[in-house]
Amino acid sequence: MSHPTLGDAACPLQFGAYPMVDRTFLKSGHTPTLFSAFLYFDLSFMTWVLLGPLGVAVSKSFGLSPAQKGFMVAVPVLSGAVLRLVAGLMVDHIGPKRTGLILQLLVLAGLGAAWLLGVHSYNQVLILGLLLGVAGASFAVALPLASRWYPPEYQGLALGIAGAGNSGTALAALFAPSLAQAYGWQNVVGLAALPLAVAFVVYLIFAKDAPDRPPAKTLAQYLGVLKTHDAWWLMGLYGVTFGGFVGLSSSLTIYFNSEYGLTAVTAGFFTAACVFAGSFIRPVGGALADRFGGVRTLTVVYILAALGLALASFQQPSPWLALGLMMFSMVALGAGNGAVFQLAPQRFGKEIGVVTGLVGMTGGAGGFYLAASLGWAKQLTGSYQAGLLAFAGLALIALVGLLGVKARWRKTWPELAGAALRL
Repeated sequence: MSHPTLGDAACPLQFGAYPMVDRTFLKSGHTPTLFSAFLYFDLSFMTWVLLGPLGVAVSKSFGLSPAQKGFMVAVPVLSGAVLRLVAGLMVDHIGPKRTGLILQLLVLAGLGAAWLLGVHSYNQVLILGLLLGVAGASFAVALPLASRWYPPEYQGLALGIAGAGNSGTALAALFAPSLAQAYGWQNVVGLAALPLAVAFVVYLIFAKDAPDRPPAKTLAQYLGVLKTHDAWWLMGLYGVTFGGFVGLSSSLTIYFNSEYGLTAVTAGFFTAACVFAGSFIRPVGGALADRFGGVRTLTVVYILAALGLALASFQQPSPWLALGLMMFSMVALGAGNGAVFQLAPQRFGKEIGVVTGLVGMTGGAGGFYLAASLGWAKQLTGSYQAGLLAFAGLALIALVGLLGVKARWRKTWPELAGAALRL
């Protein structure tokens, strides 16, 4: 079966002719799997960042300092980052569907145990955070599951749709604070298992592994990817875009509560608005990268993200202005997430499982750094400004690095792929 090339008029990403998702795109892959990957990713991310929206209530229960609150919301992010590498290895060895089923069962069991046994100290909250990290590893499963069904010209769009499961972090911010207020935050941990169970059933019935799954490799072959400079560059680029997205997703409820005196519920609504903006722009970022190239798209992304974070670091006269700046920053970061994963399968199509795990791991590590640094900045200086400015600086460093490698990528990647690529 032949597929339209990047230059064909049949490509749905050519503006003015076809919508981004048209019949050609739908026929090129497996829609039930794409939906299952999205739903699994979405509800897993809801669970992964649960401690962020619950942070105000948890802090009141245990009298936490700003640094403890920052570390509390950062632990699931770091745990998920490390486990993404494990999940990526499992995906390439036993397939994404089986890997996803195993991870979902572990998360359901962990939530059930935490709800039944209770969480009675700050240390136990951190243990819960480690368990929630298993949900964060869903990234390394959902994206390869979707990616392997679609040809190169639709990678940005397909992975953008699957990756829009980032919006699950908005669900946590939207509902967790009010549920905690009504039923207690520990019961919210148990309630989170209900939608996860629905996602598990959908995934079990509708998700399928692509027929052309590459053969399993040895551990040495997997880690051989790390010998290529391009893998490290993609890891660093995603460490900024996704790190900024998930770090802010985990921290903004506490940020709006602390900096602008909003109630936990209102702060959750503000956070949800930011996360929705960043999540649903991800497919657009992937589509723009398909159309204009991932390098060009990321160049704009890093400039806008650095600008937004730098402006947001200053105390604003109203929380609404602060909300607008954070939404602006999250839109830039969300588009960047889609653009990085337009690039990754073009360079590492045969190793997409382990590369997704590695790139996702550094994305989570970036989120851990941002969430933890915001807490430390608040405790040491009384403001989040230093943490936000430092991350804006990282965006500019990523921009300089990207500009330094783009010429080499445009020369060598098409030679490696044996085809024209949109970079």
